[in-house]
Order: sequence, then C-alpha cells, then structure tokens
Amino acid sequence: MGNMIPADDMTPDSLERVRQLAKDAYAHIDHIYLHWTAGHYGQCYDSYHICIDRDGEIYLMCDDFTEYKSHTWKRNSEAIGIALCCCAYAEANNGINCDLGDEPPTAEQIESMAQVVAVLAKELELPLYNSNYIMTHCEAAYKDGYGPFQNDPDMRWDLWYLPDYYGDEGRLCDGGALIRGKAAFYVRKWDEEVYMGD
Repeated sequence: MGNMIPADDMTPDSLERVRQLAKDAYAHIDHIYLHWTAGHYGQCYDSYHICIDRDGEIYLMCDDFTEYKSHTWKRNSEAIGIALCCCAYAEANNGINCDLGDEPPTAEQIESMAQVVAVLAKELELPLYNSNYIMTHCEAAYKDGYGPFQNDPDMRWDLWYLPDYYGDEGRLCDGGALIRGKAAFYVRKWDEEVYMGD
C-alpha cells in the first residue's frame, strides 16, 4: 500500500493545483483509477497520486502526475491513481449488502473525488462516459480477473458500491457510475458558468 503519511502533517491542495499538474501531464496520461485506501480517515498513502480525506481535502502525493505509482496491478503506467482515505475493516459481502465499516466514504469525499475526476478528464481529454478510461479499482479488477466473485485471494473491490448521499438517500449504488456521473455534472456546470460569465 505504500508509505502512510498523516494528513495532519500535510497541507491540503486545491483543484487549481490539480488542474495545473494535469495540464503538465497532457498526452502522457491515458487512464485514471479510483480507489479507497482501506485505511483510516487522516491516513494518506504515497502509492497514489492524490488522496482525499474525510472532509473532502485534497492531498497531492507527488509534484508530477506522470510519476509512476503502484496503485493498480499491471495498470500503473501512464495512469493516475486517486484514493479516498477510508474504509478500514470494510467487508465486501455480496456487493449491494457490503459493509463499508465505521469509516465509510463521506459525502464530501465522494463530491471531491468527482470534482478531481472532472478536472482531470477535462484537462487530459479523457471521456467520462467510458469506463475503459476512468474506472474504479473494482472495475479494473473485474477486467483483469481478480474482482468480486472471481475467486481470487487478492480480490479488490474498491468503490464497487458507494452511498448516493444526495440522489438516493444514501443507498448503495454502482461506485464507478456514480463518480463518473457526478464528474460529468461538474464539467457541464463549470462550462455553463464560463459561458454565462459567472
């Protein structure tokens, strides 16, 4: 999982800083992988490019998005790894009945991840509605044969399901679709604000 760095020892970063690093990495990144750390709130790990803590604070774990990080098995080249700092002791069970533990993804984390994905997708020109480019670790694991129900002892199910705090009263829904949908909303909203002069 990499080295743990307490969030209290770092200074949160901004979406504008994410945007600048994305511009610098243009044409060198073709995938984004979405994770949770399976650790505690306040614990960031340097195996990801970006960590997002409980209240939505963004922590950049590098100064260059082309830096190689070991976040997704066999998918780390030309890729950015983003992780929510949460889900210690979570249990997959059978998906929709999964237990996200005592430190589940918060509404603020989910919104912040969607905003980060929106900035990255826009700047890197990656399609938001195609899960071949922006996917959860669970979606990547399914494609590579070590996802849920594939009988692999190294199963990964990061963001398989997430609570939809705003659209469906906190019910669990497809995590990848939720993040990509929210990211698309932010891209449209920001484009409209620029168009309207806000």
